[in-house]
Amino acid sequence: MHSKKEDEYINPLDLLEEEEDFTIEKIKRSESREEVTPSSVSPAGRGVFITGTDTAVGKTVAVQVLGMLLQKQNLDVGVYKPVQCAGKDAAQFKKGLNIKDTLQEINPYFAKEPLSPHLAFARQKIKIDISKILEGYRKVSSRHDWTLVEGAGGLLVPITDRYLVADLIRDLNLDVVIVSRLGLGTINHTLLTIEQARKYGLNVKGVIFNELKSSQHGVPEKTNPGEIEKISGVKVLGTIPPLKSFHAREIFSKTRKIDMGALTFPGKKTDTRQLRYWDKRYVWHPFTQMKDWFEIQPLVIEKGQGCYLIDSDGNRYLDGVSSLWVNAHGHRHPRLDAAISNQLTRISHSTMLGLTNPPAVELARKLARITPRGLEKVFYSDNGSTAVEVAVKMAYQYWQNIGRPEKKRLVHLSHSYHGDTLGSVSVGGIDLFHKVYKDLVIETDQINLPDGYRVPKDKKYPEYFFEELDRAEEFLKKNQDNIAALIVEPLVQGAAGMIVWPNGVLKKFRQMCDQCNVLLIADEVATGFGRTGRMFACEHERVTPDLLCLAKGITGGYLPLAATVTTRKVFEGFVFDYKQQKTFFHGHTYTGNPLACAAALANLEIFEKEKVLQNLRPKIKHLRDKLKMFYNLPHVGQVRQKGMMAGIELVTDKAGKTPYPWEEKIGIQVCEETRNNGVILRPLGNVIVLMPPLAVSMEELKQILEVTYRAIEKVTGKKT
Repeated sequence: MHSKKEDEYINPLDLLEEEEDFTIEKIKRSESREEVTPSSVSPAGRGVFITGTDTAVGKTVAVQVLGMLLQKQNLDVGVYKPVQCAGKDAAQFKKGLNIKDTLQEINPYFAKEPLSPHLAFARQKIKIDISKILEGYRKVSSRHDWTLVEGAGGLLVPITDRYLVADLIRDLNLDVVIVSRLGLGTINHTLLTIEQARKYGLNVKGVIFNELKSSQHGVPEKTNPGEIEKISGVKVLGTIPPLKSFHAREIFSKTRKIDMGALTFPGKKTDTRQLRYWDKRYVWHPFTQMKDWFEIQPLVIEKGQGCYLIDSDGNRYLDGVSSLWVNAHGHRHPRLDAAISNQLTRISHSTMLGLTNPPAVELARKLARITPRGLEKVFYSDNGSTAVEVAVKMAYQYWQNIGRPEKKRLVHLSHSYHGDTLGSVSVGGIDLFHKVYKDLVIETDQINLPDGYRVPKDKKYPEYFFEELDRAEEFLKKNQDNIAALIVEPLVQGAAGMIVWPNGVLKKFRQMCDQCNVLLIADEVATGFGRTGRMFACEHERVTPDLLCLAKGITGGYLPLAATVTTRKVFEGFVFDYKQQKTFFHGHTYTGNPLACAAALANLEIFEKEKVLQNLRPKIKHLRDKLKMFYNLPHVGQVRQKGMMAGIELVTDKAGKTPYPWEEKIGIQVCEETRNNGVILRPLGNVIVLMPPLAVSMEELKQILEVTYRAIEKVTGKKT
């Protein structure tokens, strides 16, 4: 692409100018903050979901009228009625709008009785397949410029026992039009429906009033639409007057005041090319060589649904690494959405310096109950690095406070990663991430442990691991009078490439720390909240650390939050008279943020009510069984797995366990190939990491494994 030498500096803007139509000249002309105008969004293939404040408000009439008005604009209109309980609505749409789709395509599920769908179909012994409904919509909408989807009753009507109309709208990714009565009572019903739609994260396009019978307009009929628009901020599209028929002449003459422009206007949407350009001009990405970034066309993730990420062009990708190991229950989970929305109606943030708030209090109580026995006190921060930073400072100050000032040294393990702030970098053991900062960080001690793959030829694994563990014990005993704490990632060292410990190692560390009077810090930022098959990795060996660091999955992957949970013993090391100045002088602006704590409470509620850990067992077994097939690939050196955490290490030579040269970016190449086939992964050098949301279905898990296998086969095959 460029004739410049590899080590010569390349102006990023030069790269942008070559790649995009958005030239530097345009940017220079926009210095007055006028932005480059994105291209318009075509309405082709678009749709809207028609729901009501309740049943019998005239949704069917609204669909018929809107369909004819759209046709008048020379749009090819389709109609989709996923479930119909009695009546002839679908047949009426097909005939009245002259739709060529079959009746079965327009209405895939029909029940004879006028009941709620979950009852009507259960009584006919018909099981509704939601995936069939979603696929049916995709087929119908692909044939038309505009597709009108009519729901059953209102937003909270159950289609199945555990799936509401609101869930369907969200899964269809459609805007909503609410049909309401015109008269007395409509303000309450309409505002409640709008509020519920927003709680589900739905975009309400507008409200249409349906006047089913002729009546004299009093004050309510004249003022209600304006009041609803003023209070809710949702546009009133108009009123459908009483109609004697669906003849075009009558509809066109009586519904001229319905705002079809507001209905069909796509809204402000910046196109993908523009977003990529602005990103490259203004954003600095984490853990990313920006010189390389300027040479690619990055995905712009705009939405999420379940275990899928959706880019700004509408393409769907399975989230194979849980959006960097945080997402537990899928994107847009209704309980999490509702918890955050409900908390927003109260307060989003207040300080915990001298104050407290209900979600933070309730979450602390909950964490004290579910973490290993003996952990009782919760200190909040906002990410994994700060959770570790808090633990390190607590451990150090604890000994100072109780009269043991000589116990200052901190000990960590080789291959360890505990975050990117300077305190957490100080206890890190991965040179790639940490060596550049060696003159900035505090001095610490490192215990060397094998990675379980590259052990000396005259040694066996796991025996060699325990030999090294014995040396670690000798070191702790020799220096116990000066050591404040040992920090470990229990069972799985994630950033090192998913290094999995042999059974018994964590328990051995606990015994060593007890014997040497050293505090044990367990960093469960990555392993906590179900990732290893139990709520916390420490539970596998019934270990209680002195300090437990939590983050990532604590909110289900929704908001930044972290917690450092300690024993009463550690806490009491800070309880002194004010004048002694032994307070823990540490805190963050967003400590105990109520919005994040509300999300965390909802996350834990999902674990309990949806039996997440129990449901993981067959997925973990399937993952374990299917990972074995990767050994059939000539360049897979080792596969490591614990629960829903897995790493596949790629090597140039299996016998010699020779890693691929860093500059070949083999892991990146494999992940680019999986992305081309609908799966998002993020490598750790030569290690391909698989860590999907805990909510991943068996079919989705199979797809992730199959796509990953083919990608490794294809990319490494080229290197053979």
